[in-house]
Amino acid sequence: MKAVLCKAFGPAESLVLEDVASPVVKKNEILLDVHAAGVNFPDTLIIEGKYQFKPPFPFSPGGEAAGVVTEVGEKVSHLKVGDRVMALTGWGSFAEQVAVPGYNVLPIPPSMDFNIAAAFSMTYGTSMHALKQRANLQPGETLLVLGASGGVGLAAVEIGKAMGARVIAAASSAEKLAVAKAAGADELINYSETSLKDEIKRLTDGQGADVIYDPVGGDLFDQAIRAIAWNGRLLVVGFASGRIPELPVNLALLKGAAVLGVFWGSFAQRQPQDNTANFQQLFAWFAEGKLKPLVSQVYPLSNAAQAINDLGQRKAVGKVVVQVR
Repeated sequence: MKAVLCKAFGPAESLVLEDVASPVVKKNEILLDVHAAGVNFPDTLIIEGKYQFKPPFPFSPGGEAAGVVTEVGEKVSHLKVGDRVMALTGWGSFAEQVAVPGYNVLPIPPSMDFNIAAAFSMTYGTSMHALKQRANLQPGETLLVLGASGGVGLAAVEIGKAMGARVIAAASSAEKLAVAKAAGADELINYSETSLKDEIKRLTDGQGADVIYDPVGGDLFDQAIRAIAWNGRLLVVGFASGRIPELPVNLALLKGAAVLGVFWGSFAQRQPQDNTANFQQLFAWFAEGKLKPLVSQVYPLSNAAQAINDLGQRKAVGKVVVQVR
């Protein structure tokens, strides 16, 4: 089979496409014929040795995939050969086949194609867990989404609206904000042209945002925490800006606020029943047309490095997908 390989930590340009042996399936795994793989921010980190996990060389990046089950380990009972599924792989999806533990695999709705399925699990799984289990977002609350045109940001906008929140989308350009508006955002903030903190306070009559969804970090975190509401919750999702911010804890004290970490991958493994319930709700919203994943760019497997670069340089809106078959 063909696979995109990382043989040493470095930039995306160092990745190579080679023929390798197909994976050997363990008892608790399935073998997936990959049709499409989602590209996510962790892919930009894992190839440079900057992610929490450092796979042994050589490895393929790609943390999520969609395709067809072609082999089932003897300890996997909820899947069968021929099932159309989405899978959380951690890495390995930029390849024609990948072996995946059965507990990380979910059947996909008949109406969902492989490109959409490959763009769905990590972004919507992360945002659903963040807003439901971590923030306990309530109808009528104000949700501020930073980086609102990216994969997890757009998912948070849509899920926030489905949960009954008033959603303020923040992004760095008018073009990106138009994407967030189309996804259902009620209010927009262009933080390249105005003060994020001041605009949050203006749009909330000085009260601040009840829930802040932050996949960006850096300076935006510094401003957002200063415009959080009483009993507000700030969700730490990621650091796309490149800087991990530090929190002056007196700000949390003064607002009775909580800063909550969001690590969906560990949640899915530690609380699989809750994760399954989340996806049942997500699939229901998808069927109702409340969730409309935006796949803005599709690359062939041979151009996977370019896909990672475009995402890492924040050129993409919505989700980027590598089409394998």
